[in-house]
Amino acid sequence: MKKPGAYILIIRLDNTLCLPVGRLGSYVFNDGYYAYAGSALGGLDARLKRHLRKDKKLNWHIDFLLMQASIIQIRYLLSEIKLECSLNAILSEMPGANQPIKGFGSSDCTCRTHLVHFLKEPSYYDFSEVLISKGLEGIHRLTI
Repeated sequence: MKKPGAYILIIRLDNTLCLPVGRLGSYVFNDGYYAYAGSALGGLDARLKRHLRKDKKLNWHIDFLLMQASIIQIRYLLSEIKLECSLNAILSEMPGANQPIKGFGSSDCTCRTHLVHFLKEPSYYDFSEVLISKGLEGIHRLTI
């Protein structure tokens, strides 16, 4: 899938951990579920494969969390425009959403963060309904 798009990684963390996050410093990550929004305008396939690998250089903030947590689902949209901020805004407004780390994954935009924490797994169906209401149809889901 060399096509461009935006994605959300649904991540499960079983235990509360303190982890370094590059230049952001160390942070406590509470157990539960995290949703991370990103864009891959150069191609979704390569980006998603990289996120799924454990053997990689730690470049991005999300890399540090993924060394300890598990991606359980990937949600994605095909798009030639950067949608990660829009997806993140929708996630942040969902019931139970919490934005724990300012600047996480959002150093190239004005969003507070691109990482949202939930105690329970965020509903695919609720998220899809909001996307459709905003004219962003075509969300796909891959369960890992």
